[in-house]
Amino acid sequence: MNRTSLPGANPVPGPLRRGLPLLLQTLLVVALALPAGFAVAPAFLGPGSAANPAPAAPAWHQIPGTLAPRDGAPGTTDGLEPLTATAPVPEPGHLAAQLNETLKADGAGSFTGVVQDAITGEVLFDRSGDAARVPASNMKLLTAAAALHALGPERRFSTRAVAGSVPGAVILTGGGDVLLGAGESLPGAVLGRAGLASLAQSTIRALADDGVSVPLTVLLDDSLFTGPALNPAWNPEDVAAGEVAPLFPLALNSARFDPATTTGPRPQDAAMSAAEAFAAALSAAAAPAGLTVTPGVTRVPAGAAPDAAGARVLAEVQSATVGQQVDLLLRTSDNYLTEAIGRMAALAVGKAGSNEGAVAGVLQQLEELNMPAATLRAADVSGLALANQVSARQLVHVVRAITSGTDPRLRAGLAGFPIAGLTGTLGDRYTDAATARGAGLVRAKTGTLNTVIALSGYVVDADGRLLVFSFIGNGLTPGAANRTALDRTASVLAGCGCR
Repeated sequence: MNRTSLPGANPVPGPLRRGLPLLLQTLLVVALALPAGFAVAPAFLGPGSAANPAPAAPAWHQIPGTLAPRDGAPGTTDGLEPLTATAPVPEPGHLAAQLNETLKADGAGSFTGVVQDAITGEVLFDRSGDAARVPASNMKLLTAAAALHALGPERRFSTRAVAGSVPGAVILTGGGDVLLGAGESLPGAVLGRAGLASLAQSTIRALADDGVSVPLTVLLDDSLFTGPALNPAWNPEDVAAGEVAPLFPLALNSARFDPATTTGPRPQDAAMSAAEAFAAALSAAAAPAGLTVTPGVTRVPAGAAPDAAGARVLAEVQSATVGQQVDLLLRTSDNYLTEAIGRMAALAVGKAGSNEGAVAGVLQQLEELNMPAATLRAADVSGLALANQVSARQLVHVVRAITSGTDPRLRAGLAGFPIAGLTGTLGDRYTDAATARGAGLVRAKTGTLNTVIALSGYVVDADGRLLVFSFIGNGLTPGAANRTALDRTASVLAGCGCR
C-alpha cells in the first residue's frame, strides 16, 4: 500500500467540477475498453497496415455521442481497433521542453525520468534514466511481471483440508492464497473467491462419507513459507501501522480484520486467524452431521507436516487466478498480497518461499525478460523497504514488456494499472485543470513514501502513439506538492502531439 501522507489535489474550478463526473464516466468506458482493443494481436500493435492521417481531434479524446452497439450489426465494431505503427512519434526535443516545465521538485530533492515509444523502444525523454533510486511501490511492477512470467496468469492456489494421521484430525494447509474469505466461496470475486465455510462444509461431507464419528481436531500447516515472517528491511513503524504484516501462506482478506477496511493495523498471525475461522466454520457444519469439533487450533510443528504427495485431501478451495491477483495488487498497491505473490513466484522456480527467495526469484525472472538489472538492488518485492534501488529505465523496460513485449502472459497485468481520476490509487487524482487532460487516459502504478514519489505506466497520446514512462522523485520534501508535478507531467504525455 502507498503511504499517502502527501496533501490532496487542488480544488477543481466550478465549471470543470460540474462537467468532470460525466467526462470521467465516459472516459472510464473508453479506458476500460483499451485492454480489450490492445489485446488484438500482436499485443498493442496492429499489423502494419496503411492508416488514414490522424484526425485533428482524436476519437479517444472526445466524448462520444452514442455508444457503439456490440451485437455485430453491420457497420459496427465489437471493440477498439488495434494501434498502428504509422501514428506519429513525438519529437524528443519538443517533448523534453514540455516535460522539463512540469517535472520539477517542490522544495528539496529531484526527479529522474524516461519516456519511450512502446513500439520501437526509441527513447523520447531521458533525465538521469540510469540513476538508481528508491522506487517505493513501483517495485510492484517488477513483482507483477515476474509472477506472470513464472506462474502464468491462469494459475490458482489451493487451500486444503488434509486428513491427519490420527482419526478425526483435520489439517488446514496453506497453499499461498492470502485472499481467503471466512464465508462461502464467491466464484466471481477475487477477494473471497475461496471461502473457508465452503471448505469446512466439503470437509464434513468427506468425513461423514468415511464414517468418522470421533471428535474432530483442527491443526494448521503453514510451512509453505519459510524464514522470518517479517522482512528485517521493513521499518517496525510501518508494520505497526498496517502497511504490511508477518507473511503466511494463508490469510483472510489479505491479512485484514475486515475486508471493507484496507488501512490500519493487521493481524500479526494471519494464518492462525484463518485457521480459527475455519475451525468455527467446521464446527457449524459438523453439528447437523452429528459431529463435534474440539475447541482450539494446534500448529503443526516445523518439519512434522504430512507429505503432500501422500496426504489424503478431504477438500480444497481455489483462489482467484494469478492474473486477477496481480490486477488487484497493482490497483490497490497492497504490500501483503504482493509479498505473498512474490514468494509463490519464487517457489515456482525452485527458490525458497522466503524474503530472500522472493527477491532472488523476481530478479531471476527479470533477467529472463532481458531487463538490464546490473544496478538493481532489491530488499523486498513490494517496495516498502527504503533499501530498494531501481532506475527509471528499468521500470520502463518492465512496463514495455507488459504492454508490448514478447511474452503474452504479461499482458494480464495491463488492466491492473490504475486509471487516472477513475480507479485504484489514481482514483482521487487528475481532478484539477492542470491535470484533467490526463484523466481517464493515463494508466500508471503509483509509489509513495515520505520522501519518495514515483509514477510508471503507459498512455496513448493525442496522435495515437503508445508511450511508456517512468518518473521517480527522491529526497523530496514531505508534504510538498510533488504528486501534482508527476500528474501534470503524465498529462503532458496524454495530450501530446509534440511535433
